[in-house]
Amino acid sequence: MVIDFHTHVYPDSMASRVIDTLKKNAKNVSTYTDGTLSGLLSGMESAGIDKSVILPVATRKGQFDTINKCALETNRRYKNLVSFGGIHPDDDDIENKLQFLKDSGFKGIKIHPDYTGTFIDDERYIRIITGCARLGLIVVSHAGVDPAFEVVHCPPDRARAVLDRVMSETGVTEPFMVFAHLGGMNLHDDVMEHLAGANCYIDISCGFHSLMNFSKTGDKEAVSVIKRHGADRVLFATDSPWNDQKAYVEHIRSLDGISDTEKEMILYKNAERLLSR
Repeated sequence: MVIDFHTHVYPDSMASRVIDTLKKNAKNVSTYTDGTLSGLLSGMESAGIDKSVILPVATRKGQFDTINKCALETNRRYKNLVSFGGIHPDDDDIENKLQFLKDSGFKGIKIHPDYTGTFIDDERYIRIITGCARLGLIVVSHAGVDPAFEVVHCPPDRARAVLDRVMSETGVTEPFMVFAHLGGMNLHDDVMEHLAGANCYIDISCGFHSLMNFSKTGDKEAVSVIKRHGADRVLFATDSPWNDQKAYVEHIRSLDGISDTEKEMILYKNAERLLSR
């Protein structure tokens, strides 16, 4: 059993254009599918992945209806796909929009502070994250460096401060936030200082230099984060189409320093528990 907790797809009519733009902005990083839903399904089959979580990103105000209509249709049609919702920090009527996502059966939302130009500890994000905590919605956030941007809008110290503040103000004790890319892409030392061991999940997408040249994190550093954080709060994730799902599965299964029991937790057990909340 394998669950990929971090994937992206784009509508067939615009996938090629979106992929080309993103590759250019991100300094021509590689892709391993064409970015379509059918491409994801094909990649899953090749990799032996049983379920994928799709994370749509609202890059500007006003995309809520379009993004979430598509996500709802995906959830209705596919048993092996779980699409989260998308919301922008500048959207109006945040509380009602979050309630709509909850009532519609969404498991959570994805936010990308870099693509919205908004720091994770901005009050607009605090409002969204607090609302999700109270509604029992998962929040997945990009964390650390993004190759398309100069500024890091979700560094580990700010991520930890937001996590502690929201959990304190809401009284929520069950971890509901997921910080992607081993808690902070290319910020290993800061992750170890501020975020590893915190009451949250991290995913392993883009976390291995041997699988993605842009990543500066080696296997030993990745394992050190997993050990410090606790394998019971680490999620298998690839960021498909930006990484090869099959290569990721094989890499985790052969990774030194992680027990078979811990690998089972990472590959699917933690995701099953989180998605069943």
